[in-house]
Amino acid sequence: MAADTARQKWPHSYPYAEVLRVCLPLVVGMAATMVMEFTDRVFLANYSVAALSAALPAGIAAFLCMAFLGGVAGYISVFIAQYNGAGRNERIGAALWQGIYFTLLAGLILVGIALFGSRPLFALAAHAPEVRVLEEIYFSILCGGAILHVAAHTLSGFFTGRGMTRPVMVANFLGMTVNIPLDYALINGVWGFPELGIVGAALATVFSWLVIVAILALVVFRRVNEQRFAVWSARAFDAEIFRRLLRYGIPGAMQFSIDIFAFSFFILMVGRIGTVELAATNIVLSINSLAFMPALGFSYGISSLVGKALGRQQPRQARRTTWSAVHLLCAFTLVVDLIFILAPRTLIALFVPTGGLQGEYAEIMPLAVHLLRVVAAYILIDALYMIFAAVLKGAGDTRFIMWSVGLASLFVMLLPLTIGIEVLGWGVYAAWYCVLAYIAVLFGLSAWRYGQGSWQGMLVIERRQGVS
Repeated sequence: MAADTARQKWPHSYPYAEVLRVCLPLVVGMAATMVMEFTDRVFLANYSVAALSAALPAGIAAFLCMAFLGGVAGYISVFIAQYNGAGRNERIGAALWQGIYFTLLAGLILVGIALFGSRPLFALAAHAPEVRVLEEIYFSILCGGAILHVAAHTLSGFFTGRGMTRPVMVANFLGMTVNIPLDYALINGVWGFPELGIVGAALATVFSWLVIVAILALVVFRRVNEQRFAVWSARAFDAEIFRRLLRYGIPGAMQFSIDIFAFSFFILMVGRIGTVELAATNIVLSINSLAFMPALGFSYGISSLVGKALGRQQPRQARRTTWSAVHLLCAFTLVVDLIFILAPRTLIALFVPTGGLQGEYAEIMPLAVHLLRVVAAYILIDALYMIFAAVLKGAGDTRFIMWSVGLASLFVMLLPLTIGIEVLGWGVYAAWYCVLAYIAVLFGLSAWRYGQGSWQGMLVIERRQGVS
């Protein structure tokens, strides 16, 4: 009888509906981003092997720069979540503007990277000359326009922090609808557009960011939001909030950036093994975004919900929210795993030109099939790691996740890959098993920290006088 009662109560003790309401729009928005990146790779794969081989290393390197700066600016969503949970809506506009000021600073940094960083970076990679030239071009254009990417993170924080995620979904979806046809046209030179190859792919991406920012800005700076949250009148520089944004946002952004750096290094090292191995890895990582982007969307939503619960001083609600996300994401990952295991060739065939398995593609297909099954082994662990890390971020426990990712990347990814490939002559399979070990270590560390429970008493916003 007691067991029956527990089974009846169990679903009702977890806020699945609230988690889905907040996270699903973010998942759809991330899916739109994933579709943009996925179609970009497909179009470039059908354009040339060199363009495909260049796009992922250069794209990940650019994303590494954007992820750190966008992560700092986007961390303003945690401030907004905690202010909203604490009932202090009058502080939300001021928090948003500190993110905007950081965005302007980030834009200057990104332009400098675009102008002076591309050539030395890809000279270090030592990829084939025809690939290196394309990598430099793609990287420079993306970084040059990346202030728009950072601005999208900042403006999105106004909505995600309050659990109002549909505007973010709509903006990303509309950006996707503009990007895909423009991407195809500029790569291949159709419908009156010039044939620009990988240059066209980069320009289409930057233009889609512009569309997303314009839509979000129009919705944020409305009269009703000024009345409720002072989104215009609170535009003065607030040194205290800005300092706190840097204090908590930099370690939080470092976590994600170090993670991306580890994968960027992995891609660069695989490129030293061979072009076929690099192309197969690029394809598999592009397919892996089917699981990664939705999990990332869940992580943003969970950070917001946890931050709001802690702002209300309701750690029990934060725990229930966390496990609701774990249950839902495990179910999603199981479906993706089945697709990866049962139909790998169908997914990989999307990257094969119309002519079929000829030349280099005949070697790429069986290699990519095996690697996709390795990916199926780690995506569940990766999803769980992202949820627990999101909880710690939503509380403000960002230094722990920064140090844990930093040490794990050094000792489980960077050093083993360098020694293994350069000294021991590892192949691509051993390199991928190294990735699997890295993800497992990150999951273990984040789950342990969550279990310790110290995050439940943390806040990133200033505490009211008389409140401990």
